[in-house]
Amino acid sequence: MTTHTIDTTTIDTTTIDTTAAGTPASAASIAAAEAARTRLDFAKAAPKVFRAIIGFDAAAREGLDPALVELIQIRASHLNHCAYCLHMHTNDARKAGESEDRLHMVAVWREARHFFTEKEQAALALTEAVTLVSDGGVPDEVYARAAAHFDDAELAHVLALIMTINTWNRVALATGKVAGTDERR
Repeated sequence: MTTHTIDTTTIDTTTIDTTAAGTPASAASIAAAEAARTRLDFAKAAPKVFRAIIGFDAAAREGLDPALVELIQIRASHLNHCAYCLHMHTNDARKAGESEDRLHMVAVWREARHFFTEKEQAALALTEAVTLVSDGGVPDEVYARAAAHFDDAELAHVLALIMTINTWNRVALATGKVAGTDERR
């Protein structure tokens, strides 16, 4: 008998060999049940690492406009296909007073520039370049545009924030975090 624990529910995968009608279950439904198993609890398994990321994230945010912080985190989460972080940061942005219009436009900010300031656009472009760094690095023009809108300390914090959200996205994706299950609450 193979069992998997999902939160506090145990699934016996030997009983997932037929559907309710008694016909053989599809390989897809068995695979879905297997995929539903809980993955590593990163915070519990590596608490010092987890706390270090939290500290890095907190330090990165210092001195940055909270609205800009959320826009950066939302855009990186779009690019990384991280539903868990996207859900969390769009909710955080709403709580901070961000408009639904702007939240809907983050993914297509280039086509909706009038929703974002020049500074926000520069940060979003830098977020994309750093997040997708393997696609060609960070182009000089993208870096120069950001440097024109942020002093050195702010730019360093923006870069650090982009690095932290990319780390969080990878933690959430690798450990199978489910959108809508924000444990901070």
